[in-house]
Amino acid sequence: MSKRLLAFAGALFATSLAGAATTRPNILWIFSDDHAQNAISAYGSKVNRTPNIDRLAAEGARFTNSFVTNSICTPSRATLITGQYSHLNGVPVFNRFDGSRDNVAKHMQAAGYHTGIIGKWHLGSDPTGFDRWIVLPGQGQYWNPAFLVPGGRVTIEGHVTDITTQLGIEWMETRPKDKPFFLMLHQKAPHRSWEPDLKNKALFKDKTFPEPATLRDKYETRPAALPENKQTVARDLTRRDLKLEPPADLTGPARNQWLTFKPMELEVTLPDGTKKTLTGDELVRWKYNRYLQDYLACVQGVDDGVGKVLEYLDRTGLAKNTIVFYCADNGWYLGELGLYDKRFMYEPGLHVPLIARGPGIKAGSLPAQFVANIDWAPTFLDLAGAAIPAWMQGRSLVPLLHGESPRDWRTTLYYRYYHDPGDHNTASHFGVRTPTHKLIYYWKKDQYELFDITKDPTEQHNLLFSPAEAKQPAVAKKFAELKAEIARLQKLYRDENQYANREQWPAGSADGPFTDKQPLGAKTVAQAIAATAGQ
Repeated sequence: MSKRLLAFAGALFATSLAGAATTRPNILWIFSDDHAQNAISAYGSKVNRTPNIDRLAAEGARFTNSFVTNSICTPSRATLITGQYSHLNGVPVFNRFDGSRDNVAKHMQAAGYHTGIIGKWHLGSDPTGFDRWIVLPGQGQYWNPAFLVPGGRVTIEGHVTDITTQLGIEWMETRPKDKPFFLMLHQKAPHRSWEPDLKNKALFKDKTFPEPATLRDKYETRPAALPENKQTVARDLTRRDLKLEPPADLTGPARNQWLTFKPMELEVTLPDGTKKTLTGDELVRWKYNRYLQDYLACVQGVDDGVGKVLEYLDRTGLAKNTIVFYCADNGWYLGELGLYDKRFMYEPGLHVPLIARGPGIKAGSLPAQFVANIDWAPTFLDLAGAAIPAWMQGRSLVPLLHGESPRDWRTTLYYRYYHDPGDHNTASHFGVRTPTHKLIYYWKKDQYELFDITKDPTEQHNLLFSPAEAKQPAVAKKFAELKAEIARLQKLYRDENQYANREQWPAGSADGPFTDKQPLGAKTVAQAIAATAGQ
């Protein structure tokens, strides 16, 4: 081929890329950690307001039945990038993800997108398939956090939520302009230890909140797993969680032991400056409000960050051709069933927010179909005009985003949680959710729970608890029907009990140790993003 012909071909290819950048949408995936639907005002929050996330919902689609398939951080993130259940993507617990596996970012790269991941990654291995990445090591920390870049570790002064937001904006500002972009912007907040920025900490200081009706749940018909769990507001929040200050003379292990103690009697200083010793119901109420003050202040920081990103997209004109998603990796409990944290398949832990705004998405729409985190990767590829690999188990949400109602859409959701024994003594279980009912099976205990969630939305009454009720024809029929549905879904998704026992869990940790990363010192946001170039 002549030099002139080669030059013409190159120019034609560059033109096609430039055309693709304007015709195919940019995709911005904003992902927070442990953000409960019930802490978003667009979803009806009774405890806070989230104006910027609400703006996304008003200008786009807010999914009302969005679920996760394994409600803890690392497995959820592996499902996000693979479109597979935990038993196929190799991440059932907090183990290391194999970066050589295929994932959605590699396909987005191949489709001509400039790809990036910023913030909480929590998969142990280096991100693969991303043109530029800067991620927290493991869980990361709230203040003056370290970030990993290829071959190194940098530190950035400030609060992690604001830093992550700034890094995302800097990444978009310095991106190649001849390609569409795919950016995964992952906030650490509002994950425990709930350390908000100073502005929002002051905003929520001393606030009190309406209590959920089930804050003091006695678990009367659900003896299989709830009574032994260790994620209750009443019993399991530590002095560290409650931000109590240890004695000045305590250091080292003794200080840590003091902070990890779970107080059942506590002298507190009330807003009027008086001191009072709290026990029993009064202490539960105080713990609940203290927990929500910090949690919701962290949420407010995330919402502030969403606002800054939307302002940047508006100011630069990128909003016209950028699809913005907002989602969280897990559900979360705000005192419902007496709990904080996630893990359990009950409604607050199973649901996650999912909001999308951009070209082709109807403002104010409320898709009600059952969607799950296995669907997110196929959706990105469909939006990019790329083929969806057969090994992905989810389905593109693009028809739902466009207001369509496919007749063959799923009407049941399969869930499986493995981390037993684990941090909160949450028993391993799997189950199925339908529009009207839920069946949960604790397989190590060989015990079932069945709920009619239309009549019992707070899941207080296990229909199988009473032998007499369990034998009633309608209950027995529903029980058999849902057991058969679980078996069908396990066959469909190829769940063959791959990680049912701890001995089968994969090796490695999502928390490092990252010993291959050399310290590169303190950096500004711009310097940190510059350190990601040339990957």
